[in-house]
Amino acid sequence: MRTPLFLLIWFVIAAAVFAGAIAFGNDYVFFAGYVVLQYVVLSTAWNILGGYCGYVNFGSAAFFALGAYSTVAIYKFYPLPIPLLLVFGGAVSGLVGLGMGYLTLRLRGAFFAIATLALAVVMETLVVNWDYVGGSRGAYIIRPEEIAPIGNYIRYLFLIMLLLAVAAITTARLIEHSRLGYGFATIRDDELAAEASGVPTLRLKLIATTISGALMGMAGAPFPYYIGYLQPSSTFGLEYAVNSIAMPLIGGTTSWVGPLIGAILLGSLQQIATVTISSAVNLLIVGCLLVGFVIVAPNGIVGLVHKYLQRKPDDFVGRRRVDPDAPEPAP
Repeated sequence: MRTPLFLLIWFVIAAAVFAGAIAFGNDYVFFAGYVVLQYVVLSTAWNILGGYCGYVNFGSAAFFALGAYSTVAIYKFYPLPIPLLLVFGGAVSGLVGLGMGYLTLRLRGAFFAIATLALAVVMETLVVNWDYVGGSRGAYIIRPEEIAPIGNYIRYLFLIMLLLAVAAITTARLIEHSRLGYGFATIRDDELAAEASGVPTLRLKLIATTISGALMGMAGAPFPYYIGYLQPSSTFGLEYAVNSIAMPLIGGTTSWVGPLIGAILLGSLQQIATVTISSAVNLLIVGCLLVGFVIVAPNGIVGLVHKYLQRKPDDFVGRRRVDPDAPEPAP
């Protein structure tokens, strides 16, 4: 499928989702839907480095928080429209992703994962001690009640995140079916063999960390307007790091479809649990589903579907066994 047609289809789907949410007649749909779409962007961004390249990143919350606190820093100086904040937050997080990659991508496996976790700890320490953005006290963001012609401001935020999710999915698909994506796949399958074959692995990994970090920062940029009061514990929370890893693993990491399926499934379950039980069980749901899928479907839902579709045809026709060496029946 060509990219313009793919993008057009997703714009139609996004318009249908937005119209359906309005028709539902309850603004809580926009509050819950925003979180699910936010996780679609985060899981898709994580998958560009973790799924396509095979480098597990535990620092997702740091890039998400960078985008959020970039918005706070700009808001303190001069409030800008959210689309411009997305660009600024993506640029800041992308640059940090590039720097992180340059410093840590020579590490592999668990050493790289620990380095990204250390980055999140360092970033949280810096934010906690940065009084301009509120420090440990946090910062308030006053948002308008309505925005014309959309209406309630939460609808505007939902629409922004919906369009960002479409952009993230399209970006992931473009990468997957390009020379860049094939280069990522060689790194994931056998990095040493790729280097021996002349593949510029370090350059490709730096591109992956930059794109992944930029998308995560863009996901975090509107968050202060959504939550109203931003503090370090709400942006550097464990749920962002855990969910951004668990959702692609549950959906499937080798395709752009996997993070989308995992985010919608797991994000929806968490929002339902928040309303019916408590938000405290969200990580419990993640843990149980992750353990179950690792045992039953280690390649995720997409891998399970591919395995089912690629099964060899059964050598039974009806209830009679077919002998491949038997002569054909006479007419």
